[in-house]
Amino acid sequence: MAAERPDLAAILAPILERVDVAQRPLLIALAERMAAVRYRGWASQVTDAAQRAGLRACADREEEIARRVEALTPDAASLQRQILADNPGLEEVNRSLFGGRPLDEQLAVQASGERLGAATWRSFARSAPSAEVRETFLGCATLEEESAAYLESMIGSR
Repeated sequence: MAAERPDLAAILAPILERVDVAQRPLLIALAERMAAVRYRGWASQVTDAAQRAGLRACADREEEIARRVEALTPDAASLQRQILADNPGLEEVNRSLFGGRPLDEQLAVQASGERLGAATWRSFARSAPSAEVRETFLGCATLEEESAAYLESMIGSR
């Protein structure tokens, strides 16, 4: 029997709430970078060349999201270091969501995370301080959905 899939929104909401509203996009950008590392790890585990390439493309999208969001804030790296320092369990939460699960379950959790990420970026876009920021967040949502769709197709073909 498969392990119950974690409720990502319920797990991540308390972490998000601890971070100042203006810095929440930077917190999510940190999560995007963690996801990119995870995608590259999965790419090294699959034998199918097309799946490897697809997972690497997902990693590239995660890094692109992080770059776009970080570019909106002049001192993003320093603020992100502070966010990590203020939330020392963040990386462990990230690991615990995926650890001990078979690859297909990890991919399913990640697909759910991508869908949640798209919704989060859209939510941020609704209260964005400018058209530029709104468009950046909406572009991030689209990238999240591309990765979710890829993972869902990959899971369906395995």
